[in-house]
Amino acid sequence: MNKIIERIQSEFNETPDLIIRKIDINLTKYVYIAYLETVSSSDKINDYILKNLNYFISIKKLTDIEKIIPSPNIKFIKELDTLEYYLTNGFTIIVLKNTIIAVETRADINRSIPAPEVEQALYGPKDAFNENYQINLGLIKRRIKSSHLKIKELNIGRKSNTKVGVIYINDIADSKNVDYILKILNKIDIDAIFDSGQLAQYFIENKSEFPTVTSSERPDKISKGLLEGKIAILVDTSPFVLLLPAFFGDFINPIVDNYNKNIKFNALRILRITCFFLTIIVPGYYIAIINYNQETIPTSLLINFSSQRSQVPFPSIVEALILLFICEMLRESDMRFPSSYGSAVSILGALVLGEAAVSAGIVSPIMIIIIAFTFITSLMFVEFEMINAIRHFRIVFLFFASVYGLFGLIISTLIFFIHICSLKTLGKPYFYPIAPFNKNYFNKTFIKSDSTKDTKRSNLLAAKNITKQRNDLL
Repeated sequence: MNKIIERIQSEFNETPDLIIRKIDINLTKYVYIAYLETVSSSDKINDYILKNLNYFISIKKLTDIEKIIPSPNIKFIKELDTLEYYLTNGFTIIVLKNTIIAVETRADINRSIPAPEVEQALYGPKDAFNENYQINLGLIKRRIKSSHLKIKELNIGRKSNTKVGVIYINDIADSKNVDYILKILNKIDIDAIFDSGQLAQYFIENKSEFPTVTSSERPDKISKGLLEGKIAILVDTSPFVLLLPAFFGDFINPIVDNYNKNIKFNALRILRITCFFLTIIVPGYYIAIINYNQETIPTSLLINFSSQRSQVPFPSIVEALILLFICEMLRESDMRFPSSYGSAVSILGALVLGEAAVSAGIVSPIMIIIIAFTFITSLMFVEFEMINAIRHFRIVFLFFASVYGLFGLIISTLIFFIHICSLKTLGKPYFYPIAPFNKNYFNKTFIKSDSTKDTKRSNLLAAKNITKQRNDLL
């Protein structure tokens, strides 16, 4: 017993929250208990262990301890190397003779279930994931009440020992995808994992700005993805859950569209897709027609544009880049500032800078309109990596338009589609269900079909179980 306690003391040297107590049960028998008070609950230690120490006298078999201690989780430790894991995870170690018992007395250091902050919506459920692994898993199981919902757990991080769970529905998801994800996770050798975003980097198959892994704080979105045949990755201490594979259409239209009428939200989906291409193309299109293809606009409008730019000392491409840079600064400042006055600072900055820049003759009013329109159309997208992809291709379109005019826009459009069609996510085509085309998944992402007609899953995700519902009885 003394050797075990000495090992605990040596491993947790200079750890002031380590508590070790030697407690006499009677004149001939005593036990040691050890725990870390920062991650353990003193009330649970008192209720589970200290109040029941007197019953240890009558123990004939050590396995009878499970009947005495009312903790829901009791482990008999055979390997001393696991002591560190149990102590740091809120267990209390009981050393009785040559037996080591770990009793779960984890402290409740979690925040309550919050409302979605990033993926806000008017309709649909209002609960979101938090940093607790078990609570997040419960939010998913609350929606999918099936024994086919499987979780494979592993620990990642030499120092953090973070619990990671791979969640899937075994009679829907492709087992090859599950094995591929587990293979990648088992290869990870890193000091610590603190957020699911760190794990997402290991599933990037292409050098691209477009996100190929989606993360969500909404349990309903993750649950719906699981029912489609996708696989979720849950990380302890992270309020965002990864979902694989993720296709282009998944980032354009959110799940909350499914909670409303088709006609209304089909119009919004078309609007989002239109805004996606407008926010990329519009600055380049303006540069092309003002520099090379003036014949495409009316003469009176061309004269108006030229008069506005007569006092501007910079080429139109430089003018556009300056304003885009300022807009991105305002976007970032709005994200970093406290919500109470962040928007006010951005609006004030835009008004003051815009008015001052026009008065000083640095930029033209029409360029401010073009960039403001571009910036507004990009606000429909909240995924950070999607915003970065939009920024990247906006610059590509600007560059080709400034060199080749409208012909450059055609070239950059071809580059865009060739690039996006070449991407892979978990070995699947990223531009699915457009290339290759799949009617079932297209009706779930790019347009919203009648719920009674949503009878099949995608054969790319759930080839062994594509029947979703029967409507022949309706």
